[in-house]
Amino acid sequence: MSFLIRVLLPDAPGSLGQLADAFGLVDGNIQSVDIVENFPDGTVMDDIVIELPQGTMADVLITAASSVEGVEVDSIRPFSGRVDRRGQIELLARVAHATNVTAAMEEVVAAIPRALTSTWCIVIDNNEPIHRVASSNAAPEDDGTVPHDIEVESARVLSPDRDEWIPESWSLLDSALAAAPLGDTGLVIAMGRTGGPDYLASEVEHLGHIGTILGSFLK
Repeated sequence: MSFLIRVLLPDAPGSLGQLADAFGLVDGNIQSVDIVENFPDGTVMDDIVIELPQGTMADVLITAASSVEGVEVDSIRPFSGRVDRRGQIELLARVAHATNVTAAMEEVVAAIPRALTSTWCIVIDNNEPIHRVASSNAAPEDDGTVPHDIEVESARVLSPDRDEWIPESWSLLDSALAAAPLGDTGLVIAMGRTGGPDYLASEVEHLGHIGTILGSFLK
């Protein structure tokens, strides 16, 4: 089984190698490593997808990471496949060749969860009548609830306490949420990460860039 472990470690030569050695000692097979954000204090947040032998508990990864000086585990969760931020070029090509907006958005919601290590992705048309355009396989079920007063003028983290329009199903299990407009098309892309961790500023900015590019494509 594969897990996505998010770790904070010193941004120094050898740090990642020491961590990889520690994972190797518990038979962890690293599938991919992705830098999420560099911080001014000389640390870096990495997303690492690791495959463990059948029956091995995820706890061994936490123990292994904690054994390396300066490494802190931010979160860990099951994850299939690899982090694929670079696959966004292929995504844009597929969007460009899509025959209509719905087909284009179906390509988007299928790619975003892997690109931004999220559980699900939804695209909503904020033009009247407000409705869901496309959603990924793991997205909360469309129960027919129509959000009102969706205010997403720029990429940002969503909060159920502040954004009262958010459907209750989106925030179940303490999900982290973020959204961005697709230019001035009236479309909004939202993504959720069930159980967290919270989206970092770099991830929200990344989503915003994707929204800007897609908005230009759809004009």
